[in-house]
Amino acid sequence: MRTKLLLSADTPCDIGAELQKRYDVQLFSLHILLGSKTYTDGLDINNEALYDAWRKERLLPKTAAINPEEYINYFRPFIEDGFEILHISLGSGLSCCYQNAVIAASELGHVRVIDSKNLSSGFGHLVCEAGERINAGYSLDQIVGEVEALVPMVSASFVLDTLEFMHAGGRCSNFAQLGATLMRLKPSIEVLQSQCGGMVVGRKYIGKLDSALKKYVSDQLKDRTDIVLDRAFITHTCPDRALPEEIAELVLKLQPFRELHITRASCTIGSHCGPNTLGVLFLRK
Repeated sequence: MRTKLLLSADTPCDIGAELQKRYDVQLFSLHILLGSKTYTDGLDINNEALYDAWRKERLLPKTAAINPEEYINYFRPFIEDGFEILHISLGSGLSCCYQNAVIAASELGHVRVIDSKNLSSGFGHLVCEAGERINAGYSLDQIVGEVEALVPMVSASFVLDTLEFMHAGGRCSNFAQLGATLMRLKPSIEVLQSQCGGMVVGRKYIGKLDSALKKYVSDQLKDRTDIVLDRAFITHTCPDRALPEEIAELVLKLQPFRELHITRASCTIGSHCGPNTLGVLFLRK
């Protein structure tokens, strides 16, 4: 009987190095396509390089899921070392990573796969919750059951500074981009677990990014009593931490989170949302 349990996730969980170390999470990278080259998310490419390539050469980054054979080759050494694996995937409504991981798991055995139905640190919360339970000695069945029950309780949203990347990738029309630019709109995007990670436009904020983000944070957090205060993430594609740290001060004024982690979005996330995107992600009761 196997007693060793390994926690694994796709790189877009965006939990940051501190939490990855705390919960001993193995991360498997998606592919980033830029021009004729293929990169490995988190290893040999970063968001700044993506945005620089777009500004200078109009090269639009694309993402590619991990295929079943790659998952098999990734999982197999851990299984041969005697591990049972719990893998938490990017939402199935956003990528075929979940389906491909399930194919690999069915061939190999000893792998359980959870569909996060979310993205970025939205599913990072689920990774952390699994890590807490592994550290507490829970059984694999109990961990899977409890983490899957938390999937619909994740609140994941973010604000875009520009629709340029969404437009270039065919995710919004010329009219929508022009209107947002002329009116200085900063749209918020909300993740829907009912669509396995699908997204809808939420409130639209007018003005400069910092003021838009403060209004967004207030809308998300002010006077709410249904929020789990154990942990929150501020995940972003800003060039530095100045603005995220300013937003963090406001977050803690509105809700006394015991842990507030500022993390940089992976290239998988950043390639779609563009620079200066920021979201506040938390669990609901």
